[in-house]
Amino acid sequence: MVAIQEFGMRKPLVLFYFLVFYATAQLVWWGVLLIESQPHRKVMIIGEGIFFMLIFVVGALKLKKAFVREHKIQQQQQNFLLAVTHELKSPLASIKLAIQTILKRNLNKEQQAQFLSNSLKDIERLDDLVGNVLIATKLENARRNFPKEDINLTELVQHVAGRLQIHSCTSQIIKTELAPDIHIEGDRFALTNVVTNLIENAVKYSPPCAHVFVKLAEDNGSVSFSVADHGIGIHEDDKKRIFNKFYRIGNEDTRKTKGTGLGLYIVKTVLEKHRAQIKVKDNTPSGSIFEVIFNNYYATS
Repeated sequence: MVAIQEFGMRKPLVLFYFLVFYATAQLVWWGVLLIESQPHRKVMIIGEGIFFMLIFVVGALKLKKAFVREHKIQQQQQNFLLAVTHELKSPLASIKLAIQTILKRNLNKEQQAQFLSNSLKDIERLDDLVGNVLIATKLENARRNFPKEDINLTELVQHVAGRLQIHSCTSQIIKTELAPDIHIEGDRFALTNVVTNLIENAVKYSPPCAHVFVKLAEDNGSVSFSVADHGIGIHEDDKKRIFNKFYRIGNEDTRKTKGTGLGLYIVKTVLEKHRAQIKVKDNTPSGSIFEVIFNNYYATS
């Protein structure tokens, strides 16, 4: 698929370069003809020709840049659709299989409860995906402000961490260190989405059974919320782009982790609307730390 996309981009670029070359050749040829017909105006013709060439080259370069950017956006949107399709099909198939198993087999209550519990987790995955798409759509309106309400951030983080806790390991994978009764003012749905995306990303990009550390604290008139993992880490070049819409490291053909490329874009945009900042740092000895700072937006009960 990558080869097909590159071929699809190369073909218009070849035509673009040909047209630029043809226009340049024609300009030079007409300039030569003008000089031959009016040799006394040679200096003026050459000067105007150079000036026109500069304008032409600058315009051609800007046109090429716009074309490449548009092609990149289209490719990211295509990758997003592929990712969303996969994200929808996987939990739906799991839920369907669980329900069919319950209906067709004579399971005891404990087995039924296990299948229903797994189905509930898949439904929550679908709910998170729909929430991401919904918020991303609302964020398209630059003037839209989120409703404000008092939120117990400690309870919110604890609830999200508990819901995302993975039970396939004997040890707890999500470790929390939360200061009690920290309150901020903001949109509950949007901030829940922020916390969910950050913790879920840390879990997804960490090795099996590795620890993810979630910390919430008050510090000198601000609230600090951080998620640290010991996963694959983020390259310096990618740190500048991971908050871009649809951006994901790698491509849909080689990437093994799930996702749509909307999560960190939503995180960054929602936090900006809540006058909060987010930083990405390297963890020791490996992994990443996402730290969110809420300034002048909290009260302790």
